[in-house]
Amino acid sequence: MITRRGLRFLRDRWRVVVRLAVWSLLETGQTFLTGYAPARALDDGFLAGRPNTGLAWLGVAGLGVLVGAFGTARVHTAVAELVEPLRDGLVGRVVARGVREGDPAALSGLTQQTEIARDTFAGLVMVSRSFVFTAAGALIGLFSLAPPLLLLVGLPLLAGLALFLATLRPLARRQEAFLVADEALAERYGAVCPGLRDITAAGAEERVAADTGRHIEAERRAAVSLARWGVPRVAALTIGGELPIVLLLVAAPWLLGQGVTPGALVGALSYVTQSLLPALRNLVHGLGTSGSRLVVVLRRLLREDGSASATPTGQLSRPAGTPPGIPALTLESVTFAYGTAAAPVVDGLDLELRPGAHLAVVGPSGIGKSTLTALVAGVLEPGHGVIRVCGCPVPGSEAAARRVLVPQEAYVHSGTLAENLGLLRPDPVPEAELRAAAEAVGLLPLLDALGGPAATVDPAALSAGERQLIALTRAWLSYAPLVLLDEATCHLDPSAEERAERAFAARPGGTLVVVAHRISSAIRADRVLVMDGRTTAYGTHDELLERSALYRDLVGSWSPVPSQPALALGDPDRVDAVAGPGLAVDGRHVVAHGPVGQVQAPGDLRDGGPLGGQG
Repeated sequence: MITRRGLRFLRDRWRVVVRLAVWSLLETGQTFLTGYAPARALDDGFLAGRPNTGLAWLGVAGLGVLVGAFGTARVHTAVAELVEPLRDGLVGRVVARGVREGDPAALSGLTQQTEIARDTFAGLVMVSRSFVFTAAGALIGLFSLAPPLLLLVGLPLLAGLALFLATLRPLARRQEAFLVADEALAERYGAVCPGLRDITAAGAEERVAADTGRHIEAERRAAVSLARWGVPRVAALTIGGELPIVLLLVAAPWLLGQGVTPGALVGALSYVTQSLLPALRNLVHGLGTSGSRLVVVLRRLLREDGSASATPTGQLSRPAGTPPGIPALTLESVTFAYGTAAAPVVDGLDLELRPGAHLAVVGPSGIGKSTLTALVAGVLEPGHGVIRVCGCPVPGSEAAARRVLVPQEAYVHSGTLAENLGLLRPDPVPEAELRAAAEAVGLLPLLDALGGPAATVDPAALSAGERQLIALTRAWLSYAPLVLLDEATCHLDPSAEERAERAFAARPGGTLVVVAHRISSAIRADRVLVMDGRTTAYGTHDELLERSALYRDLVGSWSPVPSQPALALGDPDRVDAVAGPGLAVDGRHVVAHGPVGQVQAPGDLRDGGPLGGQG
């Protein structure tokens, strides 16, 4: 497709192409004189005892250089008449697609990719044109001096050129593979670096490191493959440009015996060293590297379907809606253990949630609640079983685009409030939509107090509860239909927590999974999942009160005393006290971890559960 479009582009501008060829003929004449004039200067002038004739021929060679320079100057004007329409056409397509489809890649295409295409195309035109007319002038000159010279130079040149042309297609594929691998690695770095805090909070360091390592290895393999195909390119240059020099020197006695004059031999060496070898080197390096890069850029800019390139790193594109009848979340016989010899934290779990469902996950501390959300989010991989989000397998990019995980420790970065809230969106979020989301989740008073969406945020100046409200609003604004709240409201008071949970439960097309730290979250949910080691119970709040002893104990251990956000210690590092796993009910922060008789003594923050406090 790119080749056909290129030929059509040149055909439509045939007058410019003809003008370019005419001016290039002057360069052919210059190349012809590069070897022919010195040969005549030697044979008819200096070696024949007529120095004036020799100097005259050298003067002719100098005149040829001036004429060639005049033609080269006109060539640049003709090249510009080819290049600028190409750039204008590409800019028009990029702008039209950006306006019509809101393509987030349009700015990159306008400011970078079109300029790459313009400059590369101009370089390729100059390099290809120079080689064709330089080779023509040199070969005509060789034939004019002595036909045997044409055989010794022309045959290796054709062989080297054929070898180079044969490597173009595989070399272009590997060049494109390397560029794609390099871009994928850069995108991966862009996704990982801003989220290091969340990765650490979710305990996903090993998984993220392994996934990043796969991107690095993919780029390494692409680079090695590309380097290997560079060897035939060097061989082509050696055969076509350097082997003729060796052949001329080795065959010099034979050539002189066949009537080839010394001047003709010197002229042939001049043709090869001053014209053919530099032109071939420019062609090999220019067309071999820049040509494949141009093909890659044009494929992206001229794609017929108008689809955007890869979604900018760290942003979610709007996923397709869940097909009718497809569950929002499916777990089939899911089993997970921290180590081959460890007891399973999740053992043979089956679960299915319809779109719009509201599930609360409860259980003693360390029992595996956070592990379950990490499995659904793809942060951890099950040892056995299958997990699907909206029908898409987990882990996987399609599933990742359809879920958002909000951990207990909310992440807020320096920048404006709008930038924080729109972090999971591929494009800036309109202010009206920002304020509507903030109103729904309960962030609006803080948003106004900070000075509006354009206000700069200092994460260290925010309380833990304020950071959670920002993270919750960010998740509400995302396009992901499945929201996982892993104790994401633990620093909010009960009324603020209820408002946030009800906002997510009412979110259009949304499905909500809450790891509950207050039993009120379970009462509000449509269904409750009780985790108790290798067994689970599932049902409504009333159903579980009747048939689950553990759930009755959890409800009985809940205190109706209003919970307050953790009190600030006021230390210089601005670290707030947070109720930890295993902490007994203290009247300020309610944590339903187990039957009252099994609660650890106050002040003992250690967690003897199988997750070491990560559940």
